[in-house]
Amino acid sequence: MTAQAAGANGVKDAYRHCEQGTRTQARNFSYGIRLLPSGKRRALSAVYAFARRVDDIGDGTLPAADKLAALEDARASVTALEADAATAAGDPVLIALADAARRYPIPLGAFAELIDGCEADVRGTRYATFTELEHYCRCVAGSIGRLSLGVFGSRDPSAAQPLADALGIALQQTNILRDIREDLGNGRVYLPAEDLERYGSALRPERVDALADDPKLADLMRFEAQRALGWYATGLRLLPLLDRRSAACTGAMAGIYLRLLAQIAAAPAVALRQRQSLPGKAKAMVAARALAGIAPRVPAMDPPGPGLPAPGRPAPAPGRPAAGGPAAEGSAARGRP
Repeated sequence: MTAQAAGANGVKDAYRHCEQGTRTQARNFSYGIRLLPSGKRRALSAVYAFARRVDDIGDGTLPAADKLAALEDARASVTALEADAATAAGDPVLIALADAARRYPIPLGAFAELIDGCEADVRGTRYATFTELEHYCRCVAGSIGRLSLGVFGSRDPSAAQPLADALGIALQQTNILRDIREDLGNGRVYLPAEDLERYGSALRPERVDALADDPKLADLMRFEAQRALGWYATGLRLLPLLDRRSAACTGAMAGIYLRLLAQIAAAPAVALRQRQSLPGKAKAMVAARALAGIAPRVPAMDPPGPGLPAPGRPAPAPGRPAAGGPAAEGSAARGRP
């Protein structure tokens, strides 16, 4: 076997390793990624595999100091990969990622933001305001949106990038609401302190078993869900800028998370008792609709009750005027074919 053939087989094996991990570990992500053509599917699997590596470090059982050291090693490895793909030797995830970055304009530097966010998790960072939380969401999820966009391509990259960022923020807000109980058990609180205070609620580890009995927290979760809808409505403007299969992939992921968000908002107490998910049949249906070109609809939700503040909305995409708020933006999204 020639060296060139051996190298090609090594790359194939590396992609196979990443795709296997995506199928078994990315329970929601995989429903979208399978809608892509093979080249983009492999490349996005490589992006996911490295992101998963970073997440696993942050969520693992190592002491905090060892986690931070491992995250710094991950940062160094992807930085070195940008300069010289040969540094990937022996690591299937990096081999696949290097090949993907050679084929597509993947902004590998965005992984540094993901690592910044995971370092904040390890340090137990809390967020006083939504502005602070928004920055965290941009790090851990907006970065993935921009990395994915490098694989997808776009008709208008300057317009598409902030929309990919917004959709990532929406997905991360959904994750935060889904995982309140689990995160609190691990000593993490993501809901902004200003919102907790405004609603008269508190998240303390010793109260983790009483969360479902707190009606004020349920009100706050509905408020945060409505805020997330504004980000979804903005982020879904990305779909017309993508090719059909990339739009289907993105629409499937967003559609699954939108249904999950609606489920959480409809029954916050249930979500606080156990982690919510959608059955596989429902996810498959969302993916089929996305492949058929049917964009996800941003659902209408009841506004906060009397005397409660209306949620803020994300800044409009460049070149687009601000429009009302999440409800108005949701109407625009629902009107898309």
